[in-house]
Amino acid sequence: MKIDLRGRVYVVTGGSDGIGKGIAETVAECGGKVAIISRDEHAMQSVVQAIGAAGGEAFYAAADVSKNDQMRDAFRSIVDHFGSIDGVVANAGTNGTWAPVDELTLEDWERTINVNLTGTFLTVHHSVPYLRDRGGGSIVIISSINGTRTFTNEGASAYATSKAGQLAFGKMLALELAKSKIRVNILCPGGIKSNIHQKTERDNLEAIEIPVNYPEGEIPLTAGEMGDPIDVAAMAAFLLSDLASHITGTPVWIDGGQSLLQ
Repeated sequence: MKIDLRGRVYVVTGGSDGIGKGIAETVAECGGKVAIISRDEHAMQSVVQAIGAAGGEAFYAAADVSKNDQMRDAFRSIVDHFGSIDGVVANAGTNGTWAPVDELTLEDWERTINVNLTGTFLTVHHSVPYLRDRGGGSIVIISSINGTRTFTNEGASAYATSKAGQLAFGKMLALELAKSKIRVNILCPGGIKSNIHQKTERDNLEAIEIPVNYPEGEIPLTAGEMGDPIDVAAMAAFLLSDLASHITGTPVWIDGGQSLLQ
């Protein structure tokens, strides 16, 4: 049985790169119309063009997910273009700065929380009225193994806290939105190939490191190799589809067993 998203519109935040790009492309391959939200217009144009060249239909709206007015306008422009929204993937995120808690600045903390947690809130906040207009839909929140199963990345206190918050937020919404026939599920990836790792700022972590020896290869299923964005995208597409019609409030860890070691 194939995932069929034909005739439906899906929004993916952070859809210009990494996991978000993989989700956008996979949704399009399953027949869905895709709208991506990101700050990088050039990268979004590239994704939209690639989806179009492959026979799909895509649109983009530039916005900072942590800015209320920008997200409101982005969703309005998407609905003006496609006419409706059937599902949303709250994927946009940042690793932020990893540092000892007494060296982590308030600005570092707020930047991570604003993108990862407030950005998820605003994505849901502005999408729910449109989903209700359609009589229901699906929301997928991209969290992490950090803060939900693992707590071993020293200095990642802001990041792990934001990811734990996303999990709690998703579970709360699953109950709140059930009467509106809106399903909410949470994906928790482990190490996935993405540019986000190069963007992580790491400051003086040696001071708080606790040495631990893991078996060879920290990701058992792949002998240490990171997963691919498609590993997350395939599950996201499934949760957006009618095949997952009785699944809500469920976290899914996509990490090749990584979090079972750590």
